[in-house]
Amino acid sequence: MFARIAGVGGFVPGEPVTNQDLVRRGVDTSDEWIITRTGIRARHLAGPGTLASDLALEASRRALSAAETGADELDLIIVATSTPDCVFPGTSCILQTRLGNRGAMVFDLQAACSGFIYALNVAEKLIRAGSCRKALVVGAEIFSRILDWNDRATCVLFGDGAGAVVLEASEKAGILASVAHADGSYHAILSVPGHISDGKVAGDPFLRMDGQAVFRFAVRALFDVALECCSAAKVSPSDIDWFIPHQANLRIIDSTAKKLGIDSGRIIVTLDAHGNTSAASIPLALDAAVRDGRIRRGQKLLLEGVGGGFTWGAALLEF
Repeated sequence: MFARIAGVGGFVPGEPVTNQDLVRRGVDTSDEWIITRTGIRARHLAGPGTLASDLALEASRRALSAAETGADELDLIIVATSTPDCVFPGTSCILQTRLGNRGAMVFDLQAACSGFIYALNVAEKLIRAGSCRKALVVGAEIFSRILDWNDRATCVLFGDGAGAVVLEASEKAGILASVAHADGSYHAILSVPGHISDGKVAGDPFLRMDGQAVFRFAVRALFDVALECCSAAKVSPSDIDWFIPHQANLRIIDSTAKKLGIDSGRIIVTLDAHGNTSAASIPLALDAAVRDGRIRRGQKLLLEGVGGGFTWGAALLEF
């Protein structure tokens, strides 16, 4: 038994917030500075009171509709997020209730920007093991709540959103290979080091990043894991129809694709419109390309991500 994607869905909150909008809000930056260094032109930011489960709910409903699947048919729900609604219960439990599902196995998964790849990997293995037949895998983030808006090196990079896929058991392989890795010795170069203690925030509650160190690590890790995943599936990078990387930085995306020999016409990029939405970025990009008709059934897709931890992974699909 294998696992295949039956439907995809995505959701971003509110109207786009452009680089110029950030300047008007008082961020010490410029449209040119952001575009030349990142490729980002806009992002979406959740309004007051909006939670990760709100974004996850909309993306999940769209994925379930595309898969022609009822929420009551799901026997597994995984929500990949670094910005959960609360300490506990998990955002997955809240999403389950709001979808109207009861009894499925549900849990949150925290692997930062690699979260969706990790969650897809786990869901596929559970389906292949026979533990479930239909799974909802969601990446949902509200990173705007953990940004220091006085730190222009980080606050301009991120946006809020959610993406989801419905996986179902199939006699034909849909996920051809998936791999995931981590190396915690790099944890300090990208982290939110604060925590809650005695009802107060202890330490620094904002995202902190060593941009140059992250860039160097990301390009190397993404290249290596892409080759590992292709080798496991016995597929050459030249056979891939679409490359869907984590949407973190256009220079990282272009550098990785160039090393893999993948031309720009085969890369799905939504970074310019969404910014870095962490665990939501890959499913959001996948959803955008499915809905505009670029991605069609039978095509081979290479998905990959890297995030704080450091974590990284890839999945090769036949859509």
